[in-house]
Amino acid sequence: MSTLALPLPRPRWRRPLPGFGLSLGLGMAWLGVVVLLPLTALTVRAAGLGLDGWLQVLRDERVLAALKVSFGTAFVAAVIALLAGALVAWVLVRYRFPGRRLLDALVDLPFALPTAVAGIALTAIYAPNGWIGRFLEPLGIQVAYQLAGIVIALVFIGLPFTVRTVQPILESLGADQEQAAASLGASRFTALRRVVLPEVLPALLTGFSLAFARGLGEYGSVIFIAGNKPYQTEIAPLLITIRLEEYDYNGAVGLAAVMLAASFLCLLAINLIPLLFRHERRSRRDG
Repeated sequence: MSTLALPLPRPRWRRPLPGFGLSLGLGMAWLGVVVLLPLTALTVRAAGLGLDGWLQVLRDERVLAALKVSFGTAFVAAVIALLAGALVAWVLVRYRFPGRRLLDALVDLPFALPTAVAGIALTAIYAPNGWIGRFLEPLGIQVAYQLAGIVIALVFIGLPFTVRTVQPILESLGADQEQAAASLGASRFTALRRVVLPEVLPALLTGFSLAFARGLGEYGSVIFIAGNKPYQTEIAPLLITIRLEEYDYNGAVGLAAVMLAASFLCLLAINLIPLLFRHERRSRRDG
């Protein structure tokens, strides 16, 4: 007498985390406590300044000078980091050479290095008696304690963002399309402009936005090499600290709210850039 073999019940796969509702609730709770609650408190405090309080903050010449230094140096540094980062990403993806893995690891060094250590090291290098500064000083070129020193510090901490944003796109792109363009008679510049650049442009803009946003809020690596001269090399994050030490809480809150708004706009741009290019490509495909 034969018995029918019944299929064994398949083991139920258990997720490492609890259900969606509980996981979402815990995640949003931590996000709210760590991120949203402080930002909300700053926004509410800034909204309570009133029109007179905001005018007093924004009319301060020292505040305007600090904002000009922060935004100007962050923009210049982001442009330099964009160009240098794209070049480094291209070298890491398209070429094989001794020490490539070491160079790839060094790109992430600014992420792991304390910003204060980076600032002290850059100051020791570019100071008038530093390793490089001693050769620039006789030529009348001063880097440390000038805007150029701030830009160098911001490039140092912004370069990894552009490299790590562009590198995966170049790896996924490969060299087949370039070889096809070359076989059709396209020059290297034409292939770069018509084949490579349209694919990596969203990543380039995202990397620029990340480097710019990081440069706006950078503090530790800048204060040592900037010299912190009011109206000349004083950055906005340092002025916020100074206002707090002077018990000028309204001035600190107003300036912090301006920096928060700028960071939020950068974050919004980072999220909108891929959507805009995706919509453009879909429009071309449909057309």
